Amino acid sequence: MPISTPSNYAAWLESLKTQIRTARVKASLAVNKELVLLYWQLGREIIDRQVTEGWGAKVIDQLANDLKAEFPDMTGLSPRNMKYMRAFAEAWADEAIVQQAVAQLPWGHNVRLLDMVKDRPTREWYIKKTIEQGWSRSVLEMQIESQAHLRLGAAQTNFESTLPAPQSDLARDLLKDPYAFDFLGLLDPTNERTIEKALIHHLKDFLIELGVGFAFVGSQYRLEVAGQESFIDLLFYHTRLHCYVVVELKNTAFKPEYTGQLNYYIAVTDDLLRDKTVDAPTIGLLLCKSKEQTIVEYALQGMSKPIGVSTYRTSPEMPKELADLLPSIESLTEQLDAQVLELPADEH
Repeated sequence: MPISTPSNYAAWLESLKTQIRTARVKASLAVNKELVLLYWQLGREIIDRQVTEGWGAKVIDQLANDLKAEFPDMTGLSPRNMKYMRAFAEAWADEAIVQQAVAQLPWGHNVRLLDMVKDRPTREWYIKKTIEQGWSRSVLEMQIESQAHLRLGAAQTNFESTLPAPQSDLARDLLKDPYAFDFLGLLDPTNERTIEKALIHHLKDFLIELGVGFAFVGSQYRLEVAGQESFIDLLFYHTRLHCYVVVELKNTAFKPEYTGQLNYYIAVTDDLLRDKTVDAPTIGLLLCKSKEQTIVEYALQGMSKPIGVSTYRTSPEMPKELADLLPSIESLTEQLDAQVLELPADEH
């Protein structure tokens, strides 16, 4: 032991070794939960010792080296990871919450939450949704980056007046605004069919963005009424709501007449496809490039069918603080015109 090590460090080290041995036995039955709980306990111990004994940050490096020497086959005992353990225990002081929810996530998920989400309520939201929807670490990162906690449940709907209370709440909480179709990489989509085809091409990413429960039925789904054909842009069935979901895609700002068209598609789907003995009422989702909230509110007031209205984006949004630093298209055009005017006549 280094001479600078505190006198009571050795006894503490031995007690931690015992905790690790005990936890590793239990881990054979519940590997992930026990591992996360072990990391929380180690982090809690580090905090307690630093507070009561006044030990500095260097004790973490010493502890990592000693534990690694004792358990050479055990990964996760690096100084960097032990500092995460300390941050983890500091973020979740209540062991009951760790036991009930946090420990259900793999350690890698918890580390990403520590790095990417700074306030506790938002962390708790992502923990809940990750458990509910089974997000992988990469999907969790994508959801955090796209601020899913601000988008989910944010669509404008008339569900409260068109669906029974339990289903109306569930349906509202499933819809987002805006939808992030960044994975398409379409910087300048020309029309709805281009976007629709790209969504089908990236169907896995599309379904992840829609959320758990959406099952793809078809695109340009054909309906025939009184000899007249019409085509639904995208048709889904939701396995949790037990209903069809009609999705219409518009590459323009919202217009009131769009809800009339969607209301018709929902009514026909209810009549021709829905099994009224097992299926709940069909709902509609209108995706527009932009919308004015007041106009949407008025348009939904007279609709008899459940409709949600959201916006979407097809490329990542530039942070506002960065966008404010960049010149506008108009100012660039003005500068270019001025430079052309300054050139000699034979160089124009």
